[in-house]
Amino acid sequence: MLIGEYYHTLDNKGRAIVPSRFREELGERFIITRGLDSCLFLYPMSEWKSLENKFKSLPFTKSEIRAFMRLLFSGATEVEIDKQGRILLPPLLREHSHLQKEVVFIGVSNRAEIWSKEIWEEYRNKADLSFEQVAEKLVDFQF
Repeated sequence: MLIGEYYHTLDNKGRAIVPSRFREELGERFIITRGLDSCLFLYPMSEWKSLENKFKSLPFTKSEIRAFMRLLFSGATEVEIDKQGRILLPPLLREHSHLQKEVVFIGVSNRAEIWSKEIWEEYRNKADLSFEQVAEKLVDFQF
């Protein structure tokens, strides 16, 4: 399971060190793609294949499904962790997520996310304000 929040920096070539706690879960090779809310999604290969199979079952005749799939899959790339524990973030994905120097890796159960430090802190501060309200609504769901 991917959990936690880790602050890192990008080097001049756009490489970032993957938190050591994430490396075992993600594996040496994994998929990185555009995420929601201006972040990047990182999926272990098994999770990516599961997600891909779910998308294959959706009706491609719906324009919003086609649009989402096009952006998700066209932005996806397989990355490999180097000997120093780093990955190279493609320029397209760095641009999508406004990644400059300081980045935050967060664990979200079956995937990890990479955020610009500034965007993450703004998002987290807003979400903190409604955390208890959301928790009350989730009580209605059975886990």
